[in-house]
Amino acid sequence: MHKVIEPKILYFGTPVVLISTLNEDGSANVAPMSSAWWLNQSCMLGMSRKSKTVQNLIREKECVLNLPSPDLVGAVDKLALLTGVNPVPDTKMQLGYRYEPDKFGTAGLTPEPSDLVKAPRVAECPVQLEASLVKAHDFGQPSSLTAIEVTVTRVHVDENLLMAGEKNYVDPLKWNPLIMNFCEYFGLSGQLHPSRLAPVFGPVSRG
Repeated sequence: MHKVIEPKILYFGTPVVLISTLNEDGSANVAPMSSAWWLNQSCMLGMSRKSKTVQNLIREKECVLNLPSPDLVGAVDKLALLTGVNPVPDTKMQLGYRYEPDKFGTAGLTPEPSDLVKAPRVAECPVQLEASLVKAHDFGQPSSLTAIEVTVTRVHVDENLLMAGEKNYVDPLKWNPLIMNFCEYFGLSGQLHPSRLAPVFGPVSRG
């Protein structure tokens, strides 16, 4: 039986993304988020304009979307209550956030140069997507929320994730993204059933 509820969190599972951007002084910022979806080379990111990441992205007009695997969950969680905004906004301070200028170091992550954008990639992430800003759209409530449209300009993928004999196809049996589901961390449980849709779009590994 279904029940009508008013959930405190309406946040069904999506991939965790570590977004790296550049601060005003040229230093690197990295922050976790998980309201993201892709369609071809386009990606939509849901964030607050009050965040340092959004401020950096709108000013610099570029970023890197780094996708962590479940083994990086400890590093991701170390970033969860850190902010690059100083002083810390009252709303974030009340939630327990603290200012941290060196997020890469605090999380034990390694910045590495990108090819097309100035922001660094996260070396430990098996998928790294360089991206450029298209437009920021005001979205939903509270009023600070924004939907940020970016275009993926370069894709870096750990070669161990590629299908055997293929250079442009990620094997879905090998890629296991870190998922944020109602503010808790999860991984994938494994393939449930072959898809009739997959062969339409490219090679499919059956394991």
